[in-house]
Amino acid sequence: MKSLISFAVLLFAVLAHAISSSGDRLLVVLEDVAEKESYSKFLGDLEGRGFQINYETPKSEGLSLFHLGERSYDHVLFFPIKSKGLGPNLTPKILLDFINADGNILLALSSSQAAPTSIVSLLRELDIHLPYDRQGLVVDHFNYDVVSAPEKHDVLLLPAPGVLRPGIKDFFSPVSTDGALLAFPNGMGQTLGSGALLTPILRAPSTAYSYNPKEQATELDDLFASGSQLSLVTTMQARNSARFTVIGSADLLSDKWFDAKVKKLGEKKEVGTLNQEFAKRVSGWTFKETGVLRVNWIEHHLNEPGQSNASNPKIYRIKNDVTYSISLSEYSWDKYTAFAVPESDDLQLEFSMLSPFHRLKLQPTSSSEVKDSTTYSVSFQLPDQHGIFNFKVNYKRPFFSNVEEKRTVSVRHFAHDEWPRSFVISGAWPWIAGIAATVTGWLGFCALWLYSKPAATAETKKTQ
Repeated sequence: MKSLISFAVLLFAVLAHAISSSGDRLLVVLEDVAEKESYSKFLGDLEGRGFQINYETPKSEGLSLFHLGERSYDHVLFFPIKSKGLGPNLTPKILLDFINADGNILLALSSSQAAPTSIVSLLRELDIHLPYDRQGLVVDHFNYDVVSAPEKHDVLLLPAPGVLRPGIKDFFSPVSTDGALLAFPNGMGQTLGSGALLTPILRAPSTAYSYNPKEQATELDDLFASGSQLSLVTTMQARNSARFTVIGSADLLSDKWFDAKVKKLGEKKEVGTLNQEFAKRVSGWTFKETGVLRVNWIEHHLNEPGQSNASNPKIYRIKNDVTYSISLSEYSWDKYTAFAVPESDDLQLEFSMLSPFHRLKLQPTSSSEVKDSTTYSVSFQLPDQHGIFNFKVNYKRPFFSNVEEKRTVSVRHFAHDEWPRSFVISGAWPWIAGIAATVTGWLGFCALWLYSKPAATAETKKTQ
């Protein structure tokens, strides 16, 4: 009996364990399944977080991202592939369809292997560009590891990425207490187009550059890119909130660099690396374990005394006082927590027809009963315009899933018995006074005419 109870408790703990908010089915694509041993800690961490991992090669006959029109997997992880193509089951179109179906992709590249043409075509569709020969190496002669790359300078040592800009939450920066650095070995850089959905989270230092390692010339005249033009880790979140991440160094995810000791040029002591925690944070964001916003409920109602104030009516009247509320939660690794808007940012409500009539800041309202959500509310008066209007919240920020909620209502004009009486309108008082003066004057004139009888005169008889 005790063993049965223990099994039930264990089963409940497994079911309650943290998994992605969008599913736990993960496909890992490698050149050879045996290569997974090089990434055992990273893959073991994914399994420990609740992912059900299926390992395949591009040549696997049963490999398919869709079955009967539905996704077979929720996430895909690509490690470097030696073959030039990925086969008929992983074409650029299929991969784009996977993203359009809310699937998430994490892609790891390597400078030692040319990227497959399918991957290059997919990246080009997303406005991410690799070297024209599909192979490039990022080096830096000032920020390299003197222990492992004293000559090639191809192991970059970088600080944690930090905040992209004020008002953006930092999902990717590991906490370093002993001066640990991020090791980026044998990496391939990317250049980004002007796509609004692309966000680089780790850029190369100003002294770094990318070139083809097959070129043996002492002077390189034709560089692919240099400095901050190079993105080392790139993220893209589609409009349907599907996520795509490119890590320019697959070795960054390997066991070797999780445990390595590195020493930067000019430093006196060796330090550890931030690779393991950084890999967890990047994969967690890509597979929707962080940065996922959920709308719990939306309510709008009249805010007037003496009215029913029922929730979510279909029709309002012009100049009604209304209150709009929305409840939001943020998924963070293993549970939903209350979502807090960054200090320098605003969550706004638009009350619009073709264009916004109101754009108002939603304020958080505290609630001690519910700890896994935050309610944001605002009260305002409807415009003096009847028609079809929308309550719309459109919150799209880097690294957060998109929130786009719209509720349509009708706004009618005043009914005949709802107009205010003229005597309560101050602007009508002069006209009312004029009417009263006219009526009073007319009545006075009539009274004066009726009661002003002319004086009698003496009659004179005519003599004939």
